[in-house]
Amino acid sequence: MKIEVNLSLRRLKLFDRKGVYGVYPVAIGKPQTPTPEGYYYITRKIINPGGILGSRWLELSIPSHDGPYGIHGTTQPWSIGKAVSNGCIRMYNHDVEEVFRLVRIGTPVIIVRDD
Repeated sequence: MKIEVNLSLRRLKLFDRKGVYGVYPVAIGKPQTPTPEGYYYITRKIINPGGILGSRWLELSIPSHDGPYGIHGTTQPWSIGKAVSNGCIRMYNHDVEEVFRLVRIGTPVIIVRDD
């Protein structure tokens, strides 16, 4: 499995060995706290992380002094498709639950911007 997040399209693609497995809308970081572009991997998986993180948390290997970045669910579904987060990638809970089930720690995550 591999994850690609396109910040411009606000879309997450999940790939398996055969190609694109699924495409999901996401929220990304606002201009003041942008989602970092680059090549990362999943370092931790948490079920029901609490708070605004929704039903699942996939922590990313993005270096940070302000706390971890991740792909997570949300208690604010209206935010999906917008640039409103503090840098994390938000998904609808039902979508992140599917992705969570299919990926493992170490799964590559590529974050790009196609402007």
